[in-house]
Amino acid sequence: MSLFSKSLTMSGRRTVAACVRHHSSLTTELIENMDKKATWDRFYTETSSRTATFKNFEWFFGFDAVRDFIMPFLQTKSHPDALLQVLDMGCGTSALGPGIYRHSPAPVQVTCADISPIAVQLMREHVQTQALLPHNLSSKLEFVELDCTQLQRHYRSSVMDLIVDKGTTDALLRSKEGKMKAGLVLKQCLKVLRSSGSLLQFSDEDPDARLLWLETEAQEQGVMAADVGVQEVGELRGVCYYCYQVTPRPVI
Repeated sequence: MSLFSKSLTMSGRRTVAACVRHHSSLTTELIENMDKKATWDRFYTETSSRTATFKNFEWFFGFDAVRDFIMPFLQTKSHPDALLQVLDMGCGTSALGPGIYRHSPAPVQVTCADISPIAVQLMREHVQTQALLPHNLSSKLEFVELDCTQLQRHYRSSVMDLIVDKGTTDALLRSKEGKMKAGLVLKQCLKVLRSSGSLLQFSDEDPDARLLWLETEAQEQGVMAADVGVQEVGELRGVCYYCYQVTPRPVI
């Protein structure tokens, strides 16, 4: 894979199609309109109505596949008595956020945020029935309806220690009208992250394309506002996945 057109269109469409292969009536709508709230409301309504029991929907992969990439970021607290602030951005009905809550030795406040109120309510009900217990008894878990292009309406600047994005930016970039929103989400993340914090983007997009996009979108007045890096997560079902780390850099 080389650049945006091939990386996002060909690989992206195959990945989306694979993720929603049991929901064929939604596949075309998802690919073209993954930046729209109505698309995800319909998707989660349909998926939840198909089974009598709740089942997490995982974009790309579940928590266990990326646990070793996330946990090292949950070691250092900004204040001795404070909870590490973690945002699972575009959580859907994934078990990623609850996985962090259950396994983090450090006390964390995990906020699972999604634009779809249906996904949020499904997760609230699921967690209530499961009675999940945290590794650290001081940890907290919540689910909120939130448009991630407007993070600063909900959070002050420099309050987040870790933001996890598993496929959310990919969904925006692959939508007809989502590319501008993806850039806005990145800028919002950099505003609400602490200087010691990080954004982790899990994606199947080739580093040649994603690193260039991150470096371009993370600029403020022509100056880089972030440091970016990448690690390979591994291959799953013939697709290679990556973890992109974005760390705020003070703009002088």
